[in-house]
Amino acid sequence: MRKNIGILDKIARILVGITVYGLFFAGVISGILGLILVALGTIFLLTAFVNICPLYRLFHFKTN
Repeated sequence: MRKNIGILDKIARILVGITVYGLFFAGVISGILGLILVALGTIFLLTAFVNICPLYRLFHFKTN
């Protein structure tokens, strides 16, 4: 698979993922909303590290 995530997109995804984890473990967000946001944060981190976003591929969008 070809990479479709650029450096700025990668940095933004990592920052959002880490921020969500930080807010969750600090107790700022909790409950079902917290778990949903942690799941999204995990997806952001995974896509940032593999440089491939399935939604970008679906819509033929690239940031690199």
